[in-house]
Amino acid sequence: MKRKNTIFSKLYVVLCLAFFYLPILVTMIFSFNSSKSLTRFTGFSLRWYGELINNMEISKAVYVSVTVAILATVISTVLGTITAIGLSKSRKVLKEMVLTINNFPILNPEIVTAIGLMLLFSSLGMTKGYLTMLLAHIAFCTPYVITSVYPKVRSLDPNLANAAMDLGATPYQALTKVIVPMIKEGIFAGALLAFTMSFDDFVISYFVSGNGVKNISIVVYNMTKRINPTINALSTIVIVVIVLVLLFANLIMPKLQASTVKKMDPRKRRIVAVVTAAAVVLVLGKWTLVSQGNHVLRVYNAGEYMDLSLLDKFEKQYNCTVVYETFESNEMMYTKLASGETYDVLVPSDYMIERLIKEEYLQALDWKKIPNSKNLLPEVQNKDYDPGNRYSCPYFWGTVGILYNKNVVSQEDLDKEGWNILCDEKYKGDLYMYDSERDSFMIALKALGYSMNTKNLDEIQQAYEWLIRQRDTMDPIYAGDDVIDNMISGNKAMAVVYSGDASYIISENPELGYYTPQQGTNTWYDAMVITKDCNEVDLAHEFINFMLDDENALSNTEEVGYTSTVKSAFEEMKNGTYEGISSYIPQIDNPKNEIFGYQKPKIKQKFAELWTKVKAK
Repeated sequence: MKRKNTIFSKLYVVLCLAFFYLPILVTMIFSFNSSKSLTRFTGFSLRWYGELINNMEISKAVYVSVTVAILATVISTVLGTITAIGLSKSRKVLKEMVLTINNFPILNPEIVTAIGLMLLFSSLGMTKGYLTMLLAHIAFCTPYVITSVYPKVRSLDPNLANAAMDLGATPYQALTKVIVPMIKEGIFAGALLAFTMSFDDFVISYFVSGNGVKNISIVVYNMTKRINPTINALSTIVIVVIVLVLLFANLIMPKLQASTVKKMDPRKRRIVAVVTAAAVVLVLGKWTLVSQGNHVLRVYNAGEYMDLSLLDKFEKQYNCTVVYETFESNEMMYTKLASGETYDVLVPSDYMIERLIKEEYLQALDWKKIPNSKNLLPEVQNKDYDPGNRYSCPYFWGTVGILYNKNVVSQEDLDKEGWNILCDEKYKGDLYMYDSERDSFMIALKALGYSMNTKNLDEIQQAYEWLIRQRDTMDPIYAGDDVIDNMISGNKAMAVVYSGDASYIISENPELGYYTPQQGTNTWYDAMVITKDCNEVDLAHEFINFMLDDENALSNTEEVGYTSTVKSAFEEMKNGTYEGISSYIPQIDNPKNEIFGYQKPKIKQKFAELWTKVKAK
């Protein structure tokens, strides 16, 4: 029996290790993949490491992450250690109150802390950037240091400091020569925890950063919007560095300490001072970078939604600096804008543009300053969300449709059933639904013959019941941008996708087709707008005009894969790069197609509640 228990214990350990480390191993292997696929290894290549080295955005993000982590660690460790020592000498009531307050940031959800800090900085009128990120990291790291150091302080003899001073030591010497060495394990543990928390943080950093300052977490998150194996290369390098640090700390450092234990303390202090000074110099250098150039244009766009080489070209052409930031969703963009964050040019979607116009966040465009507007397709202009294009200049456009495997899904079924094919049990378990409240309800409403902008609660309830039936009978997988690689690999027969993603997927897997049902779909438009608080109005118009240039528009749509609103780029992509893949082009001749309109809070809340129930299974 004992032998059997030993075998089971070893097997359990092996399974646990495999569970934790297999994903890391897979990431490292696919960092050497010659293709973009994240599921099929097509050959060994260092391609993604080369792209990583040449990616200046990632280089800047690494710089920000490392320097913020070092500074936040040093400052929070000093603050946390002093606070822990002070608490040990405080009255019980004060001690318990401070410790209780100290637990709030630890127990509080990160998103609440992030919103709170964002509002605090906005109310103080602080420009979001490196300093606000650093202050936020110090704020959430310090409680962890206090939690690590305080138990060590409590275990000390309270008379140690007095005894040292009785022997002639000054209070400073008693602290540095007696107290600190006795609690150094707690201090090191707190410092390591602070560094890890800072280096790894995403949620808080996302809300308190600005002015083009992004750490690794923000950049990686934005890169996940499309297939980008550069993330694997970056992850592999981070893993290797961590392994080397651990080997050094556990194998080499103990030997060095054993041979030079008495000589290390002064050196450690000097090393910390040098590292801190170097970090401060780097920080000052970073702050000055943003102010370079005669003019600074702040652009806010969706992640992976622009050819970044165009930004360099624009900067050189107009002798300016472009601070380019990205958002996850229109709602996230609105939250930062409403919090007081200032931008010059935004690229929101149709329904959000309508909202921003209603709430007076935008200023009217001066079309005389945008001569390249003559290049725009007539089909993308004068839409309901902005009649006459008074406030917006079209950027990309497309539809939502069904991506399907032509060898599995019958064209006859598509034509006959339309959106209802997503409830056809013939394809049960072979379906990806886009994990989007708006698009999922759009599909259900169109399948039932209703407008996707309905305000009728009975129709909304019927759409909810349609989605529940689909969920219970079809076993769909609600997927995000990971659907791209899964459909390229042929993992499912059907998926709901945006037309721009469909164009890229089909170019990688010709066995797939794209279909927009005759019941109608969402024809969406993203557009460039200028905020009411824009500081560089003329430069903002120059940027919009620059993006409408024939050559620049083609470069942009080739990089992103979505349908251009510029005539020449539209025709070139249709007849050139994506020749033969005409179905991804928006079907504008269907009168049942609609554009999402602005939803009143009550209706929006109703959709959100019902979508939560759909996803609750």
